[in-house]
Amino acid sequence: MPEPILQVDNLDVRYGSVQVVRGLNFALGPGEVVGLIGPNGAGKSTTLLAIMGAVRPAGGDIRFNGESILDVAPESIARRGIALVPEGRRIFASFTVEENLRLGILGRRSSDGIDDDLAWVFSLFPIVEEFRIRQAGQLSGGQQQQLAIARALVARPDVLLLDEPSLGLAPTVVDGLFAALAEIREAGVTILIVEQRAQRVVEFADRTLVMRNGELALTVSGDDALDPDELAAAYFGS
Repeated sequence: MPEPILQVDNLDVRYGSVQVVRGLNFALGPGEVVGLIGPNGAGKSTTLLAIMGAVRPAGGDIRFNGESILDVAPESIARRGIALVPEGRRIFASFTVEENLRLGILGRRSSDGIDDDLAWVFSLFPIVEEFRIRQAGQLSGGQQQQLAIARALVARPDVLLLDEPSLGLAPTVVDGLFAALAEIREAGVTILIVEQRAQRVVEFADRTLVMRNGELALTVSGDDALDPDELAAAYFGS
């Protein structure tokens, strides 16, 4: 079995006196797609922020390619090969689409292969190429999400963290998004995806982690195909 590319060990995260994540353990193998689901407030987004260095853990360790990244700044974590597409997309609305992409390019470890990577993201998201000179704020929600993922990918990450990528999108747009994620998986990118569409991510991912009250409650295989009642029980502990 290959060594994990990303490992979270006994992670604790607090906001003041409130413990949001407690004793969390999981690992991602190279090229693996792992879902992270659970009710609101379960600690899912906080886990991604901790991996990215945007939130300081109160305890535990996070290792990337075998090295701890606990004391590493977010921009340095990005340059090591982890990219986050945050909830709400966080594109720069007053910048053009191309200017947003250039911000992603700044996070690359090497300038080699930029043209190839741009060609790849344009094949994944043709609208991003078509609207290169348009202000990003003029794009629809689905188009902005495509831009946000494209911006992360041009940094050529080894690990892609996605926080609620389908939030607020129409079902047909979500279908296109998951089709693109399937191609990203085929390219060998490791993916950790926080997603509200629980059944969709369970079916898509190699395995899915269910968080509840800041803890890992259950791990579901992609072959398990839980029915809605089982999924609700996993979420709420009923």
